[in-house]
Amino acid sequence: MTSSIPAVGTRTDGAATLQAVFLDLDGTLVDTEGFWWEAEAQVFAELGHVLDDVHREVVVGGPMTRSAGYLIQATGADIGLTELSVLLNAAFLDRIARGVPLMPGAHRLLAELAAHEVPAALVSASHRTIVDRMLASLGTEHFRLTLAGDDLPRTKPHPDPYVTAAARLGVDPARCVVVEDTLTGVRAGEAAGCPVVAVPSVTPIPAAPGRSVVRSLEEVDLAFLRSLITESRGAVH
Repeated sequence: MTSSIPAVGTRTDGAATLQAVFLDLDGTLVDTEGFWWEAEAQVFAELGHVLDDVHREVVVGGPMTRSAGYLIQATGADIGLTELSVLLNAAFLDRIARGVPLMPGAHRLLAELAAHEVPAALVSASHRTIVDRMLASLGTEHFRLTLAGDDLPRTKPHPDPYVTAAARLGVDPARCVVVEDTLTGVRAGEAAGCPVVAVPSVTPIPAAPGRSVVRSLEEVDLAFLRSLITESRGAVH
């Protein structure tokens, strides 16, 4: 899949080196996917609707507009997309104000990347207000770049966020590893041409060529990420 976003200034060093790591936020670095579902259930309960758990698998990992639009259609709630998005963001912000737990291995991985001067980018489908609020728990110093869902016209599952992150850092997407917890994010990273590490949070993610599935970030370290670049460059497509 191609994109209209040019990767200007891309580094082209000959070695099969890891140039950057792109990390999702909700469910990948912070344990908040359940928070989103709680916020959605709360808002729809106030609107007089009970959300069935089957909807959770559909909305997980998606941008606000897609998730909110789907839930309006599924429930028949009498509310507009813009109004619902405001209510969902407010409910989620209220929930994370009580604390944001990091996923196991997240702090160690970010510290290792920083210690070895491997650029890390935070690439999220959440709105900028939410990303900035959670950065207080993660530490802004860990990221060379952050992209939120409302920073670009198109977000995940489109490749634009990852293509943009690579372009702004001046790196080759094929030498950057994406770390994601949902199939929506995984597909975005793959469409951008990046090797992907999937760390499923809510729903299972099947293995596929160019995709590594692990149980936790505790299984992910710098040596593992570097090996994915070597393997992807040596693979026959």
